[in-house]
Amino acid sequence: MVRKNKSKSFEVSMKGIFELMKKYGHEQIVFNYDKATGLKAVIAIHDTTLGPAIGGLRMWKYNEEQEVIEDALHLSQGMTYKYAVHGFPYGGGKAVIWGDPYTEKNDELLQAFGTFVETLKGRFVVGTDVGISSTDLVSVRKQTKYVVGLPEEFGGVGSTAVITAFGVYQGMKASAKEVFGSDSLKGKTIAVQGLGKVGKELVHFLCQGEAKVIATDIFAESLTFVRENYPQVDIIEPDEIYSVDCDIFSPCALGGVLNDETIPQLKCKVVCGAANNVLKEMRHAEMLKERGILYAPDYVVNGGGLIQGLGELEGYNQDWAINKTAQIYDTLLRIYQISKEEKITTVEAANRLVEKRLQIIQQIKSKYLGK
Repeated sequence: MVRKNKSKSFEVSMKGIFELMKKYGHEQIVFNYDKATGLKAVIAIHDTTLGPAIGGLRMWKYNEEQEVIEDALHLSQGMTYKYAVHGFPYGGGKAVIWGDPYTEKNDELLQAFGTFVETLKGRFVVGTDVGISSTDLVSVRKQTKYVVGLPEEFGGVGSTAVITAFGVYQGMKASAKEVFGSDSLKGKTIAVQGLGKVGKELVHFLCQGEAKVIATDIFAESLTFVRENYPQVDIIEPDEIYSVDCDIFSPCALGGVLNDETIPQLKCKVVCGAANNVLKEMRHAEMLKERGILYAPDYVVNGGGLIQGLGELEGYNQDWAINKTAQIYDTLLRIYQISKEEKITTVEAANRLVEKRLQIIQQIKSKYLGK
């Protein structure tokens, strides 16, 4: 009887997962466990219409396994849209390791993860994300060749933080042009939430552009770095960042930060940041629109790292990557125009561009091309 109850509980859980896959349009979720290292990881493959799935590996100390699954699903869907909106022949995937990157990450754990990536035989290619550096990928690479974003000394493109921040900066300039009539950020107040790899580089670009920067982070070492290198930046407490008076709010930490509780606190005209899945739910895009806040879709503005990472796969050079990332500016202006003309949110406008491309490629692939 006990065994039967346990089985029933598992079936209910699995039904929930399949409902989530149906909701977001996923093809595959792979659950991975390694007894020797204690690895607990999820690999989510969203859509391979355009090509094999590529996505970063995130390591985070989640509260429960449901959060692990949902994060993998949301992030992988975002990667599909990100590749499509930037015109690349790849699909969206994401990998998540459940654990504390500061205390539980080690070479053996990452190698164990690499063995599971290898079993997918190229359906999924892994890169970096929160909690995982390009150096960490060296350990993953010991067990699989399906890795992108390695350090330069290992034949990779190195850190993608700078070019990701550059793309966000271009997104801010396009948004400023849309809202303020000029793309100059000089004198504009930018509130940066999160001073990790990308956030620090974004602060650098903003200070160079003579913007007034207000910033916060939950980690003391990140705050110390900014204080020492950019003394002109005002540091505030994490809970204060939502209600600070600013022109642009830039979320550069984890996702889901714009929700029913935080949106009413905002005192900005633009939201443009490097974090993935900034909106807790799609309806929050409408909430921003109703409050007169322009939202730069995150999967558009944070595409710089993706663009540079493709250099390893396609042989693109640095100049090409920079020029391609700079096009985020024009892509955003196009999205804003669609949003105004069709009276829809900017997220809906961006999604329409993506879905149109996916439909066209699907029709092309449906043709019999011969043997």
